[in-house]
Amino acid sequence: CGGKKEAKVETQIRYDEVYNEALAAINKGEYFFASNKFQEIQLLTSNREVVSKSLLLSGYCLYMINFYSDSKEQLNMFIKKYPSNKDVAYAEYLLAMISYENILDEKKDIQPLIDAKEQIENYLKKYKENDYALDLKFKLDLVNNQLAAKEMYLARYYIKKKKWIPATNRLKYVVENYQTTIFIEEALHRLVEVYHTLGLKEQANRTANILGYNYNSSEWYKRSYQVLNKNYKIPTNEEIKTKKNEEDGLIKRTIKKILG
Repeated sequence: CGGKKEAKVETQIRYDEVYNEALAAINKGEYFFASNKFQEIQLLTSNREVVSKSLLLSGYCLYMINFYSDSKEQLNMFIKKYPSNKDVAYAEYLLAMISYENILDEKKDIQPLIDAKEQIENYLKKYKENDYALDLKFKLDLVNNQLAAKEMYLARYYIKKKKWIPATNRLKYVVENYQTTIFIEEALHRLVEVYHTLGLKEQANRTANILGYNYNSSEWYKRSYQVLNKNYKIPTNEEIKTKKNEEDGLIKRTIKKILG
């Protein structure tokens, strides 16, 4: 009996030492070493609190050195074993961040973008107001802009090749699914151009009205207006500046009259 107690104490001391080594390594930025130590702890004890924390911290350390597959394995194990743990939201945030980081090296394959969008949206549905949600909302905007950029690239290609139907489909997809991106104004303008080219005047006018109602000071609206009104000339920067000076002069002269 005494031997068992001594072995238990020795194991306790052992994993305490390893845990402290792991924490010290994190503080030094030695994440790979720290991760190995946290995984070693998981073999030394069955203490739920210690094992759960070691799983999470191991996943975090692997994330910090871009070992994303290994990080996902540790984080998913943590979530599966301890679904009611208070840090599950953080583990799921790291998983969402991994999906986001995976798109940064992708130039052609659209699937990582789609996966990142899905994972981030699922997180935001589950955790609407926590501290990590704000960061992921910003990341989602970036993902949507990249997806919209790919759609616009294809739309412009089809327009150049005069393939109006696929061009229209791409542009409509941007308008319907990426309304908060920086490409919405251009997508509406390109639709005006395509509709006008095809002789669909009603659709062209309606789309131009939507563009004008929402973005009436936009350069894209001016271009659309010019498509529908051939005699309209887009003012140059110099003309705009001259008009502004004239308006400022009129305002100042009026103020002088009022002041006597």
